Amino acid sequence: MLELKSLTKTYHNGKENVCAVKGVSLEINGQDYLAIAGPSGSGKSTLLHMLGGLEVPTTGEVVFEGKNIYGFRDDELSAWRNRMVGFVFQFYHLIEELDVRENIAIASFNQKRDCASKKALELLKYLEIEDRKNFFPSQLSGGEKQRVAIARALINEPQIVLCDEPTGSLDKDSQDKVIGLLEKLNREMKKTVIIVTHNMELAKRADRILSIRGGEVKFD
Repeated sequence: MLELKSLTKTYHNGKENVCAVKGVSLEINGQDYLAIAGPSGSGKSTLLHMLGGLEVPTTGEVVFEGKNIYGFRDDELSAWRNRMVGFVFQFYHLIEELDVRENIAIASFNQKRDCASKKALELLKYLEIEDRKNFFPSQLSGGEKQRVAIARALINEPQIVLCDEPTGSLDKDSQDKVIGLLEKLNREMKKTVIIVTHNMELAKRADRILSIRGGEVKFD
């Protein structure tokens, strides 16, 4: 499904160049459950962002079904992200003024309002938080907020779900529940799930682990 070809990302910090990712190449198959593991500052989030079309690599390609996504025009790349990729972040990014169902539905791409609202409710049922549909973010626990964020990532029925430290702000019980949900998405909904984490216990639950240090892959 996805092939990374010699991806490099260099940032300019004054007179200094900082290479966050150094020539990473790998193949990701459809329905893979992959953990990208490494310490803070190792380049794992930068790699995930390039993989998902959020950050343009300095050199290299991200090839999806035979096409380099960074050869797309800006509008084509945005459309690809909306259709193909769902993002889950550490800090949820929910809109405080909207209730749970609205937070999910607002992320819908090219769906009518009623259809998006219905789909949001279906996802809440699937993620077992339907009873929170009329709650506001301030009324939710951290684990519940992350379930809402996962539902929002799924509203456009993406093939790939990218998760950047999705359990970093959660207690142990909530961590287990969120990871269990991601495993369920991979098994039952046949999603390709890629998770960035510094927690090796969580990484070991994935089918495949990519270890990254200093921007380089140490083992796969």
